[in-house]
Amino acid sequence: MKVGNATYHGADDLPAIIPVFPLPEALLLPRSEMPLNVFEPRYLAMVDAALAGDRVIGMIQPDAAVPVCSRGPGLFAVGCAGRLTSFAESGDGRYLVTLTGISRFRILEELTEGTPFRRCRITAGPFGSDLTGYATDAAVDRSSVLRTFRAYLAAHDLDADWTSVDRASNETLVNTLAMMAPFGVAEKQALLEAPDLRARAETLVALTEMTLTREGTAGDGRTLQ
Repeated sequence: MKVGNATYHGADDLPAIIPVFPLPEALLLPRSEMPLNVFEPRYLAMVDAALAGDRVIGMIQPDAAVPVCSRGPGLFAVGCAGRLTSFAESGDGRYLVTLTGISRFRILEELTEGTPFRRCRITAGPFGSDLTGYATDAAVDRSSVLRTFRAYLAAHDLDADWTSVDRASNETLVNTLAMMAPFGVAEKQALLEAPDLRARAETLVALTEMTLTREGTAGDGRTLQ
């Protein structure tokens, strides 16, 4: 798998220790891009360190069920590592960067010394398919994903670039929609931890349908009675 100027052949190609960026409701997935506007001093330092090293940062969500520690909120066990593939200085002290997803990882332990930002020892071993591509791409029920996506757009009086949607692969379509979806922390984590692309697509459809039901709107924007 090639990301930017680096090639990752397997889980062992990822660094064993990476900085992590805890951000609720932020979902990064393999081969997908996430723009970030970085302005807190500790995260500016994190980007500086990543640029000087292997350019890998782990996106992870805070987990309210895990006790707060001296370093900050508790973290979910699973996140996604990304490579810094774009970097710009804003001129007012911020960094505008893009992370391209490499692979999901599981935290083995958090290190507690040495840097103002958080770092974890990780393994990507359980997520080998992230680096080789999903064998289940063809198994995705694309029509179901598109039908639910259209229903959500109609219910919220939104539109999409359907030419780009039609051209997107199943992986690009599912992962882009999952990352953009306005779900909460638990729902985003469920999408991240889905075992394969087909399961992620099914989870995305189910969560979107639940959202439409909760909002009381039909696919054509009508209010349900």
